[in-house]
Amino acid sequence: MTRFIDLSHSFADGMPGFTMRRPDGETRRFTASLRPFLTHEDSRPFYEGKASFELTEVAFTTSIGTYLDSPRHRWPGGRDIAALRLDEVVLEGVRVDVSAAQGGEPVGPEQVELPEDIEGRAALIRFGWDRFWGTDGYEVWPYIDRRLIAALIERGPKLVGVDAFNIDSPRDPERPAHSEFLKRDILVVENLANLGALPLSEFRFFAVPIKAVGAAAMTVRAFAEVQR
Repeated sequence: MTRFIDLSHSFADGMPGFTMRRPDGETRRFTASLRPFLTHEDSRPFYEGKASFELTEVAFTTSIGTYLDSPRHRWPGGRDIAALRLDEVVLEGVRVDVSAAQGGEPVGPEQVELPEDIEGRAALIRFGWDRFWGTDGYEVWPYIDRRLIAALIERGPKLVGVDAFNIDSPRDPERPAHSEFLKRDILVVENLANLGALPLSEFRFFAVPIKAVGAAAMTVRAFAEVQR
């Protein structure tokens, strides 16, 4: 029997996003906008009142919701979202549980039991931080430190995901996880949800974006396929 586990946050108008400070000091809050471009009422006259359709207009930056980072996100000249192969975003997965971590805390290898069978797979790190989604608590998250980054690289995953706002600390301008993973074509997925519903292994992870040429990142509908 096959079952599917949704690992994505809902994508909605005014959803939780991120804040960036411009060089002039102005801050801007990024979110998503969804609205009808054409309503059923507007379109009905086009079809002599016999049918109607709604068209939706969506505007967002691509690092909103549950999303995938391509190498181009960190490295100029790196592959963009459209260049990623399907076998890079549909992978056997393992869950790495560090749900005891606290907000703002760096997580090192001594706090994690890394599975042996990570090579070529999606390593999904569960902080349990999705429980704070939409609250101020979500904006102070645990993150993996340089030693754990190195330990993961040594194990050879194809993708690393987290159920938190960012895989890196906001206080570290080098952004070591993004830098080291994406330099090696290890993809990054952030803002995952519901990782606690996954088994430790024996599942397939999907994080398939639209084939967006020139996009450095893209929102995905992440989910897992579990055989049981």
